[in-house]
Amino acid sequence: MHSQFTEDQYREIEPSRLRNDSDFTEIDSAVSEAAEVSAVSRFHSHFEDCMEMYAEAHKVAEYFDNHQNWFCRCAHPMMVEPLGKNGYALLIGRFGAFGYEVEPKVGLELLPQDQGIYRIQAIPVPGYVPPGYDVDFQASQTFVEVSAKEHFQGQKEELRQLPDAITRVEWQLDLRVALRFPKFINKLPQPLVQKTGDRVLRQVVKQVSRRLTQKVQEDFHTSLGLPIPKKGERH
Repeated sequence: MHSQFTEDQYREIEPSRLRNDSDFTEIDSAVSEAAEVSAVSRFHSHFEDCMEMYAEAHKVAEYFDNHQNWFCRCAHPMMVEPLGKNGYALLIGRFGAFGYEVEPKVGLELLPQDQGIYRIQAIPVPGYVPPGYDVDFQASQTFVEVSAKEHFQGQKEELRQLPDAITRVEWQLDLRVALRFPKFINKLPQPLVQKTGDRVLRQVVKQVSRRLTQKVQEDFHTSLGLPIPKKGERH
């Protein structure tokens, strides 16, 4: 029999519409009482992207080293809580498929630079037990400094406002998510559940990374009085 569900039946809810933790805990408890849970489903994706910063690499490094001054501001509208010197707890937003939703809260640590590489890793959020999911976030960022003259290939108007070099921040992310679905979802074809989960995961990363990239670029360039990269040059 043909399933009534399709891989496109997922939806995302903007972070601005997040509930607080107590609301989500109450709803998760109600779901747990209403339906038995099944074995864990695991999803894994690898992502790569970049953003351009109109400054030399050492200035970009100084900015990244002082993430305490800008990370919470640039992560808005996600709810962010500092954890120690280099950590943050983020409430990402509500995402789901087939009538089942989660509102992931993850702890991230922005590690100090190590031989020109900036790493971000998942850390526990003190006093918080993820309701039915687990996230392993491992990311790295490297800087590639290039000649502004070569990059813009003689666009003199752009060069008048820029230093001699610009920096490409290249990043990659390995993201692993484990979800304990209610049993009714596992009655669906497993390939459909897997494919839909992978698509939702890509959508989450796409939404969060693009929003954060734009805000970080705007914040960095405004602080130095530099022109903000055009949309086509942001990724």
